[in-house]
Amino acid sequence: MQLRELRDFAQARCWTIAGEYVDRGVSGAKDRRPQLDQLMAGARSRAYDILLVWKLDRFARSLKHLVTALGEFEALGVQFVSLRDHLDLTTPSGRLMFHVIGAMAEFERSLIQERVRAGLRNARAKGKRLGRPTVSIPQAKVQRLRAQGLSWSRIAEATGVAKATLLRHA
Repeated sequence: MQLRELRDFAQARCWTIAGEYVDRGVSGAKDRRPQLDQLMAGARSRAYDILLVWKLDRFARSLKHLVTALGEFEALGVQFVSLRDHLDLTTPSGRLMFHVIGAMAEFERSLIQERVRAGLRNARAKGKRLGRPTVSIPQAKVQRLRAQGLSWSRIAEATGVAKATLLRHA
């Protein structure tokens, strides 16, 4: 149904369809999806001038991802149209809506940062220790296993200490 509506809209505007990108069986909540990655690559190579989506939430599930992608499309000169949301960045009112969405996203990010900082201050005031827990590295065992020729990955498995941690302390 969505593809049919998009095709009809494109045909009514006399647009040539350069490609269709549909991620089936992949969560739309992810910023990286096979077809989305191809779509972005197409935008970067100027394979199309206008990107038409059925609805904003079919393209991006987070406001941050949406604003970032729309900013990239704007820099690349690719127009963005969301059929169901009536967001058409080819028009002045659509571009105004984009800036409103961007301002709201920036406001949301600021609120999140403020809440995180307040939470950290509160935790410190309560005497909570922040950051990663300290890891005890059995140095003698690590040296013995290394002398036996074991790889860092095998040593990590044997000691229960992450490989990156072992390498940092090597």
